Amino acid sequence: MKQSTHFPVFLAALGVLLFSLLDAVMKAQALAMGTYSAMFWRMAFGVLFALLLYSPSRVRPISGQVLRMHVLRAVITTLMTYLFFFSLTRIPLAQAIGLSFIAPIITLFLAAPLLGERIHSNAKIAAGLGFMGVAVVVGGELLSLDADSDLLGLSAVLLFALLYALYLIVQRKHSLIASPMEIVFYQNIMVFALLLMGAPFFVTLPANAMQWGGAAFAAVFAMGSLALMSMAYRRAEAQKLISIEYTAFIWAALLGWWFFAEGLTLQTLLGTGLIVMGCLANLRRS
Repeated sequence: MKQSTHFPVFLAALGVLLFSLLDAVMKAQALAMGTYSAMFWRMAFGVLFALLLYSPSRVRPISGQVLRMHVLRAVITTLMTYLFFFSLTRIPLAQAIGLSFIAPIITLFLAAPLLGERIHSNAKIAAGLGFMGVAVVVGGELLSLDADSDLLGLSAVLLFALLYALYLIVQRKHSLIASPMEIVFYQNIMVFALLLMGAPFFVTLPANAMQWGGAAFAAVFAMGSLALMSMAYRRAEAQKLISIEYTAFIWAALLGWWFFAEGLTLQTLLGTGLIVMGCLANLRRS
């Protein structure tokens, strides 16, 4: 299976699933203790787990190019993560995720000039079907902008989408020059170091065992997703994996139905079908 061209897609799909679980946990954490504190304690557990998994004895000297890539990715990750989780505290989840999905479209067209990839027709079809599926699922949420809309929340998620498009490009480059576990180790260390600068002013202790547990689970989901996506982007071009980002809606629909008894409407099923069609189209050889 590792030799199959479909294996990176499988890895990316699992990575998106873990990201979806992370989003759910972090929204609850951000509402309970504030966005900055939620991020700080998630990263604190991430550093602890990274040290346990990637012991100092395994840390190898890295070149200046690799170090610069670690730093660049850490800075982008810190900014975009804060913007996204901040937006979740101000606007509905469906609206935030729907607006954020302009990122894969932007990335698809950045892949040619920044990565030197020749964009195949299948990738364009997949991106179009995926975006149509997202539009169907969120329906009126994307268009329900009125005088009562939270412009700060909307601005935050749009800035997140732009940074996330850049992040996906950096992720592909980074995965080619560093191993998945090395990326997990350095990203947790560096993002936590950046958050430490604001800790004296913005961080509060978790109030109960549930918040401590939420931070630990969020770290596990984040590290697992980061490792899986790094392995996927190491094995396949960005354009082949972009449409998999849209499967977040499938996971969200299933998790909402299973854990929160949210109904699976015809609108959701139709949109999910378009997303699946897009992913299947991208699996075909050009």
